[in-house]
Amino acid sequence: MAITKLTIQEFLQMAGQYPVLDVRSSCEFKHAHIPGANSMPLFSDEERKIVGTAYKQESREKAIKIGLTFFGTKMVQMVEEAEKIVATFQLQFVGKKSNSNPTAADKNIIVHCWRGGMRSAGVAWLLDLYGFKVYTIVGGYKVYRKWALEQFEKQYPLCVIGGYTGSGKTGLLHALKSKGENTIDLEALAQHKGSAFGSLGELPQPSQEMFENMLALELHQKNIADKLIWIEDESQRIGNVNIPAVLYRSKQASTLYFVDIPFEERLNHIVAGYGKFERDQLVNAIIRIKKRLGGLETKTAVNYLIEDDIKNCFAVLLRYYDKWYLKSLHQRQGLEKLINKIPCAAVEANGNAEKILQSCIVEKPFL
Repeated sequence: MAITKLTIQEFLQMAGQYPVLDVRSSCEFKHAHIPGANSMPLFSDEERKIVGTAYKQESREKAIKIGLTFFGTKMVQMVEEAEKIVATFQLQFVGKKSNSNPTAADKNIIVHCWRGGMRSAGVAWLLDLYGFKVYTIVGGYKVYRKWALEQFEKQYPLCVIGGYTGSGKTGLLHALKSKGENTIDLEALAQHKGSAFGSLGELPQPSQEMFENMLALELHQKNIADKLIWIEDESQRIGNVNIPAVLYRSKQASTLYFVDIPFEERLNHIVAGYGKFERDQLVNAIIRIKKRLGGLETKTAVNYLIEDDIKNCFAVLLRYYDKWYLKSLHQRQGLEKLINKIPCAAVEANGNAEKILQSCIVEKPFL
C-alpha cells in the first residue's frame, strides 16, 4: 500500500477517524502534542540527542546510520505497539471489538514527527511494509502548531457566563452543554479553577503550548455557523497558563451574562466545594494571596481555619474575590452595553441555565 500524505486541512477533516502516532521523543511529546495523539517514540530522549549531535557535528549520513542502529532493534516492538493502539482505538472510538491483531481493513494509522522528516518517514515505511494503511502529515507537528496559533487570530461568536465567585459558573456551562449549546470549558482545558485555590483536586496543568493546542482544536470544532460559543468569564491567566491575547480581548468585548446570586448562597456553595480539602492546603492557598488580601484579613481567615470555622474563613475570602471581580467588570469596554445581569435566587445549574438562554433569546446579541 502506498503512504498517503495529508495537508493539515485534510488531517483535521479526518480527525477522530484513525489513531495518530507521534514518533517524536517522550520529552517532546510530554511538552506538547496534537490532542488525542499517541506517543510512540522512534528514539528515546538520549538517542535523539546522540543522532542530533552526529547530524550537526559530523554529517547527515552518519546521523542516519546511527539512527538506523537504534531503529533496527525496535522494529518488532513498534509494529506490535501500533497494532495495540489500533485495536484499542477501534474498541473505544469505533465500537468494534478487536484483539491485538486488527484486520487489514482496520489497519489505518496516521504518523507524524516534528516536521514530517526522517523519523515519521522511517516509521511510516515500516508500518506500510507490515500492512498498515499509513497516512503522514505534511510538515508534521510544526504545521499543526502553526495552524493552532492561527486560530486565535479569528473572531468567534462568544457568549460569556459571568458572576461573582461561588456562582456555579462551571456547573452552568455544563448545564448549557446538556441542553445542546456549544460550550468550551477553559478551566477543564487548563486543569485549574482560576483562583488561588484553583489547583486543589486537579491534575498537573498542561504547558502553555499544550493548552493552546487543545483550545485551538476546541475553537475549530465548535465554530459552527450561526451557533454561539459559551465560555466562562476568566482572567487572562488561569493558574500557570494564559488565554491568548486576541481571544481574551474578544471575550472582553463579548456580551456577559452575569448571574447575580446572593452572597450567602454563594458562600454555601464555596464551602461545599472547597471545605473538603486539607487545612494545610487551604492555608497555603490563602498565603498565596496575602499581599492583595492584606495582613489583617489573611490572619483572620487563617485563624478561622485553625478554629475549624470554614464558613467564616471563606466569608472573608469571598468578600475579597467579590471586590476584585467587581474591579475587573469596570475594566470592560462598554460596560452597560455588554453586561446582562440575571437575578438568580440560588446556585442551581439547570434553572439558571434556562434563565440565561431566555435572556439570550430576548437580547439576540448576534442577530
